[in-house]
Amino acid sequence: MAIRLQKIIASAGVASRREAERLIEEGRVTVNGTVVLQQGVLADPETDRIMVNGRLLPAAEKKIYILFNKPRGCLTTVKDDRERPTVMDFFKDLPARVYPVGRLDFNTEGLLLLTNDGDLSKKLLAPKSKVPRTYLVKVRGVPDEKNLNRLRKGVRLDNRPTSPMNVHVQRITGKNSILSMKLTEGKYRHIKRVCEKVGHPVVKINRIEFGKLSLTGVPLGAYRFLTPKEIRSLNGLVRERVPQ
Repeated sequence: MAIRLQKIIASAGVASRREAERLIEEGRVTVNGTVVLQQGVLADPETDRIMVNGRLLPAAEKKIYILFNKPRGCLTTVKDDRERPTVMDFFKDLPARVYPVGRLDFNTEGLLLLTNDGDLSKKLLAPKSKVPRTYLVKVRGVPDEKNLNRLRKGVRLDNRPTSPMNVHVQRITGKNSILSMKLTEGKYRHIKRVCEKVGHPVVKINRIEFGKLSLTGVPLGAYRFLTPKEIRSLNGLVRERVPQ
């Protein structure tokens, strides 16, 4: 597939995108033996012979996309200085190193994406992308319609109103209730803080959807690789929402 040359160079880890543009301007990049001096030239990293400073460009690392059903009791981080369990403990045998897309709290369960596609990860997490995330949230008590409407319209966190969210009571369990909450933003401890604002502290959080992806068929603590169709859906979602 033809891609902009500076992106190919950056993806191979030789230089940043901006540094790659400078290398092209200085005539230090060739494609199939021809010096490239213009920005925006397309090349195919799988079929074209690309050289930088006289050296063959290393093959780009194969992109991996994983859907993981995170259990409670592990951190969403690559490494912890206190040697607590992390989500990376579940991915020791992969052919390439992956990184979490965003984070779930230590005791939050549910859908977590991991990938080595840094470009897509950055776009998915950009506030302007507004990628929807759906959670099942167990809270103390049963919110009345007034408090549900407060959540739907947005409450103030950090002196700014949160974005509107889709919220409804899914079921009542004794003195507690299970809320379905769909958000398009993710401030620090977002769900816990907005629920506390309306007087219903959180007991448990489980993320069940991210964009169009769901946990169907993935047990707690297990993972699977995304299908090509699912990868296209994620890329399509950020292309639809984030101007390129």
